[in-house]
Amino acid sequence: MKTLLLISCLVSAIYSSEKDDVTIMGAWIQNDKDVTQSRIYVNGFFSVSTYNVEKRVFAGTYGGKYKMEENKMTETIEFDTKNPERIGLEQVYNFKISKNKLTYSNMPGHFIRVDKGGPGALSGAWLITGRVNNTGETRRSTPGARRTMKILSGTRFQWIAYNVDTKEMLGTGGGTYTTGNGKYTENIEFFSRDNTRVGASLSFEFLLENGEWHHKGLSSKGEPINEIWTRRETVGI
Repeated sequence: MKTLLLISCLVSAIYSSEKDDVTIMGAWIQNDKDVTQSRIYVNGFFSVSTYNVEKRVFAGTYGGKYKMEENKMTETIEFDTKNPERIGLEQVYNFKISKNKLTYSNMPGHFIRVDKGGPGALSGAWLITGRVNNTGETRRSTPGARRTMKILSGTRFQWIAYNVDTKEMLGTGGGTYTTGNGKYTENIEFFSRDNTRVGASLSFEFLLENGEWHHKGLSSKGEPINEIWTRRETVGI
């Protein structure tokens, strides 16, 4: 009986490992010569960024919503620095995940899994819905065409400011992050507005309260910020 129980546990563990291996949730990286491409997929939202850390070059980004059906990926583009004409359109292609490698039918090479959505406490796609200053709190329950989104896997983050109607990209930046003891720290690997920010680490106070992320500290320009972020799936856009 003990032997059968042990075998059952082993089979269950192997099956669980295989299931975990095929989820796209989390972050993926491809390094090709001197170019890095990072991908974040979380809760139906995604972002893709191309950059070079050493040269402090930001090459471009795109992203939006995604859905999966077996081995097919459908992406709906909300922002795209290189091809803004794609915004609002869907693109469908095949993909495959095997042994923590991700390949796509429409591009060469493969991506290596960085994480599966952990261990960071802020994994998800967030929209800014409020700010706090000396005069009090200002709320915006449902962001309109102009959006500021942060998308985080378990170890990587990206913020994107964009307008889905005018198809403008207003700014973006990203890299790796950590959370612990009420501190959220960003390590910047790319920054579209000012490449001198690359290599900097910024620490903030963070609090998760009633499903919202309260974000407080100093911006990359040294200006005080006190923001409230809400998960996209609860905002409804």
